[in-house]
Amino acid sequence: MKKLILTLLTALGLAGGVHAAGGGLIALDKAPVDVSNQASLQNGAKLFVNYCLGCHSAASMRFNRLKDIGLTDQQIKDNLLFTTDKVGETMVAAVDPKQAKEWFGANPPDLSVIARSRASAQGSGADYLYTFLRTFYRDEAKATGWNNLVFPSVGMPHALWQLQGERHAILENVEVHGQNTQVFKGWETISPGTMSAQEYDQAVGDLVNFLQWMGEPAQNTRIRVGVGVLIFLGIFILIAWRLNAAFWKDVK
Repeated sequence: MKKLILTLLTALGLAGGVHAAGGGLIALDKAPVDVSNQASLQNGAKLFVNYCLGCHSAASMRFNRLKDIGLTDQQIKDNLLFTTDKVGETMVAAVDPKQAKEWFGANPPDLSVIARSRASAQGSGADYLYTFLRTFYRDEAKATGWNNLVFPSVGMPHALWQLQGERHAILENVEVHGQNTQVFKGWETISPGTMSAQEYDQAVGDLVNFLQWMGEPAQNTRIRVGVGVLIFLGIFILIAWRLNAAFWKDVK
């Protein structure tokens, strides 16, 4: 009976999140996305430049577009320009593409629209990235020394490991339909990071928030204009309705 229940839960993707995220070993967590939160976006931009831009480009984004999230040209120059000296330049990775391919087996993908491209039936692209960046674990069998619950055998190392710390994932082999399947059971801490678990989750949330905004920088403007248009249409309909009533009131 226990085996039957486990099999049913696994089939539904509930047993420890078995392959619940498109081949991953854990279900996706909901990302705390709020692209109207400028403080979060600014912190996310700082994390992106310091921890992601070394290997990953965002070639569709220019540094001066960060003024849309409340930064000035001088703040961008002083704090975020590490790969160029002009705020009008695009966010190009510091690493040489040929070297990156040699080190990682492939050139790291551009992250301009990564939050949009990773959307699936399991959740939004932001949910995927939020869970992905929080589920790295040490795996000495891999060339990078790291593995990931959302993206098993991922080719990239854990760029934020100093913040989160080092962990082992406790995995258990379970036989399902005659096949061995790994089930995630929990974490074992190897060494703590410079952030607490709550602080790290918040930092990753800010980084993912920035990646979500970067996929469509005009979305706040689009929403604001859309709300204004709906309000205008509502007022116009009310005026047109009253004018129509006044025009036809004496017509028999």
